[in-house]
Amino acid sequence: MVSAAFADRPLKKLVLFDVDGTLSLARQSISPEMTALLRALRKKAAIGVVGGSDFVKVEEQVTPPGSHILKEFDYAFAENGLTAYKLGQQLPSQSFIKYVGEERYKVLVNFILHYIADLDVPIKRGTFVEFRNGMINVSPLGRNATIQERLDFQEYDRVHRIRETFVNVLKEKFADYGLTYSIGGQISFDVFPNGWDKTFCLQHVADENFEEIHFFGDKTYQGGNDYEIFADSRTIGHTVANPPDTMEQIKKLFDL
Repeated sequence: MVSAAFADRPLKKLVLFDVDGTLSLARQSISPEMTALLRALRKKAAIGVVGGSDFVKVEEQVTPPGSHILKEFDYAFAENGLTAYKLGQQLPSQSFIKYVGEERYKVLVNFILHYIADLDVPIKRGTFVEFRNGMINVSPLGRNATIQERLDFQEYDRVHRIRETFVNVLKEKFADYGLTYSIGGQISFDVFPNGWDKTFCLQHVADENFEEIHFFGDKTYQGGNDYEIFADSRTIGHTVANPPDTMEQIKKLFDL
C-alpha cells in the first residue's frame, strides 16, 4: 500500500524519467507539450525525474516558465539521487569527496587534467572537470561549449571514441578506487562510486511500496548512464529515442 501522500492517484505506480534525450533535448528546456502530458500523467500516477547533473541544471531543463521543479514532480533526483526531494522536502544526501578522500581525489583530478591537456581534439572550451556533490563530470571538449559545438563533438566522438578510450585509461589507472564511469549526454562522462548510478535513487522510493516503477531513458545500453536503472529488477525499463518518442510511449502505456 502506498502512503496517504499518493492515495489520490488511481495507479499505485511510479514513473521515473531521465532528463537529456528523454524529457528534453540535451541542455535544452522541456516543451509545453511534454509539460502538459506529464501533468496529465501525474493525475494517474506518481512521477519523478532522475538526472545526472546537479540540481540547478536539472531544474532548468524540466521546469516550465513560472513554475518550479518541486511543483511539477513528486520526486526530483539530481546527481542520480545523491540530491533528492520527495513532495517538496529534501532527503539526506551523500558526498563524493567524503567517499574518495581529499588526497586520492586530488590525484585523480590531476591525472584527468594532464590527460585532457595532451588530448588532440578539434576544439577545447572550458570547465573540463565539473565537481558535483555525488560525482565528477569530465568533458574533453569543455562544458562551456555552444550547442553546435556539442553536436560537432558528439559526431567526432562517435568516430574517434575519445570518451570511451579516456574511460578505459581511467579504469586501469584507478582500478583500486571503486569507481564507475558512465558515458552520457553529448560531450562528457560521469565518475562516481560503485553503486552511485541512477539505481541510487530507488532507495528513496522503497518506503512507498509502489506496485510498479517504470523508468524511461535514452541511454539504456550497457555503458550508458541509464543502463543500471533500466536493467534493475525493481524497475520496468523503457528505451526512448527522443522526447517525442517518450510522449508517444507515455500516451500508449498510460492511456492518455
